[in-house]
Amino acid sequence: MQFGRFLIPFALLLSVSLHAQEEEKKRKGPGPEDLPTSSLISKPGPSFRVPQAEVEKESKVIVYGDQRFTDPANTKVTSPKARRLLVQKIAEEHPDAILMNGDVPYSGDVVNDYTVFQTETEIWRKEHLHVYPALGNHEFHGDPQEALEHWWNAFPEMRDRRWYSVELGKAIYTIALDSDTSLRKGSDQLNWLNAQLTNLPKTTRFVFISLHHPPVADFQTRINVSHNPRPNEIELRDDLEALAPQIKAKIILTAGHIHNYERFSRSGVTYLVSGGGAASPVQVERKPEDLYQDNGFPNYHFVEFVLNGNTVTGKMYRLADVNAETPTWEVKDTFEIEAK
Repeated sequence: MQFGRFLIPFALLLSVSLHAQEEEKKRKGPGPEDLPTSSLISKPGPSFRVPQAEVEKESKVIVYGDQRFTDPANTKVTSPKARRLLVQKIAEEHPDAILMNGDVPYSGDVVNDYTVFQTETEIWRKEHLHVYPALGNHEFHGDPQEALEHWWNAFPEMRDRRWYSVELGKAIYTIALDSDTSLRKGSDQLNWLNAQLTNLPKTTRFVFISLHHPPVADFQTRINVSHNPRPNEIELRDDLEALAPQIKAKIILTAGHIHNYERFSRSGVTYLVSGGGAASPVQVERKPEDLYQDNGFPNYHFVEFVLNGNTVTGKMYRLADVNAETPTWEVKDTFEIEAK
């Protein structure tokens, strides 16, 4: 029994180590943080608008990350079955927007990974769903400029953007950031973000910020320690918490990178880790600050937010058993966020 108890953590640590080595092998020359950003589209105001007439009265936003769309024969780095079940369930919920927290493909240098994404999410296009992805580290596998070109080909409306915003009806505003480049003071991206937040439309009540690397997470000492919050995102966190009291909307930030689910509240900002999109799951050591303390595993999931008046209700939908003959879903976390 004692051996069995320690076998899983060791296997997880080995998996993380192999993943880190794999990341190194994928890197060819400069990283995505070395690409110039001054020529990117980074204008004031919303990058895209969805008119209120196209948004439900009780607006619905779904967030999740780390899908790793790739050859369905690859079951080591992702669960193709969980991936497809999540896509189908999300389509059935018919959200007004789907925010993807990065690592949409397994390898951004493999064009076929985006082909698999297009094939497996065909139902989203049939349902005319609005899909807004953020860049993750897997999008930049291989040569980062070439990989970025693949991303822009897959999402042509994002061409020449690595960050962007969406005015979703009157009450909701979404912002996708690229944590593979600088979010530090004076950077092009942070300057743009601060201008976005301080010049929100007067009717905006909630701002959803999506990115890949989490600014707040359970700090790990044994498992997946390489995915602890980094200085780049910690500086973003500090900037947001200083700015939050000055803006008229509530901020909800969702990240991925950690293949699990976590929830925090700090200085009026809600932080989520939603990385249960199908990538190989990883356990976490939950700290007291984590408002989600259920240790059920794995957490293949998405988070659904529904706006009702001045309240947003969040629910985490978890796939109960990916191997069940008939899949079932369970709501494992429910919380409310009030507008200012």
